[in-house]
Amino acid sequence: MAKDPRTIRPAATFPPHVVAEIQRAADEGIYDIRGFGARRSVPSFDDLILLGASMSRYPLEGYREACGTDVVLGDRFAKTPIELKIPITIAGMSFGALGANAKEALGRGASAAGTSTTTGDGGMTPEERKSSEKLVYQLLPSRYGMNPEDLQKADAIEVVVGQGAKPGGGGMLLGLKITERVAAMRDLPEGIDQRSACRHPDWTGPDDLEIKIRELREITDWQKPIYIKVGASRPYYDTALAVKAGADVVVVDGMQGGTAATQDVFIEHVGIPTLPAVREAVRALTELGMHRKVKLIVSGGIRTGADVAKAMAMGADAVSIGVAAMIALNCNRPLYEDDYAAIGAAPGACAHCHTGRCPVGIATQDPALEKRLDPEAAGRRVANYLNVMTMEAQALARACGKSHLRNLEPEDLAALTIEAAAMAGVPLAGTGWIPGHSV
Repeated sequence: MAKDPRTIRPAATFPPHVVAEIQRAADEGIYDIRGFGARRSVPSFDDLILLGASMSRYPLEGYREACGTDVVLGDRFAKTPIELKIPITIAGMSFGALGANAKEALGRGASAAGTSTTTGDGGMTPEERKSSEKLVYQLLPSRYGMNPEDLQKADAIEVVVGQGAKPGGGGMLLGLKITERVAAMRDLPEGIDQRSACRHPDWTGPDDLEIKIRELREITDWQKPIYIKVGASRPYYDTALAVKAGADVVVVDGMQGGTAATQDVFIEHVGIPTLPAVREAVRALTELGMHRKVKLIVSGGIRTGADVAKAMAMGADAVSIGVAAMIALNCNRPLYEDDYAAIGAAPGACAHCHTGRCPVGIATQDPALEKRLDPEAAGRRVANYLNVMTMEAQALARACGKSHLRNLEPEDLAALTIEAAAMAGVPLAGTGWIPGHSV
């Protein structure tokens, strides 16, 4: 007997994945925890296009005319700003969330490409410091692994106020990833689930943060640039307050940014997309007369050289990648497929960073799994990926007639959807109309 299509059609409000989650919650009585980033579709850099040169603009010849990519971060106050060959940095991912081999590989790849990598929560490992020519040390609410010696060893300090995947929330590290070494670095009991604080214990606002930043500068003799990282919720105000507190660099992380472990409801329902976050951060810096003086790094869903070029055209000085860097290491590659199946995942759709059972040896502390990741080979893949992104961005900048990536500007952009035009503050393609602006 044929099924009646009227009775088997799923409801828009309750599609199969929502039904399955309600039933799982009812069975288990605990919220869902996972890694990676948002699965929902939001307006992104894919909804913008670059306007290549033709009659009204003069393009550059890719084989004969240079297009610069260097960037200096931290020259507002720091005596020793960071000088990078490319404007693509590696975001903070902790030792604990990732294994030692993965951290070393990221350092190797970043150094080969002429850029920086970042510690993440939990402190600095010797492998990471040795392999990273430029290393940014993250200071988070947990203070895990924080000590003056490592602050002085770092090339910059990033004060993490929030993260794009979970603005207003703290990190998680489940007990099965808290090995003896991880526990010792974080001063935690081995094998016990850890949940980081959602706010710093040393301040309640920008005035207190300004005092803390001065303490950090004194500890490091004013040598190290100080970054402030915020999750994108109210980026206009957060950027302005970061400038007031004395930041050399502001890092704005959109909701497409990833995480090692947090509640699924946070990942999908808190924060705003990267696209409007860039525009609002640039607006704050411009109104304060600090655009290009306080540098802006944008993260959250950056994947290609096109994303880099578009972010910089919107006003960013650099970008940062996390999930994409993990994918370059081998994350979600179709290897060890039986191990993916064993944790209920599949290559290309795995978000089981929190379990410590990463089949390709990246997000794990299991020695047997870690051996699957060769830090030298993985570092070369990361360097290759960073170089490809840079060449893609250069090709697009030359097509727009720019001799340096930082010369890209909003006039080089148009939007393909009304939503993207409104969020990015650039005209809808083929028109001069920016939604919300008078014509």
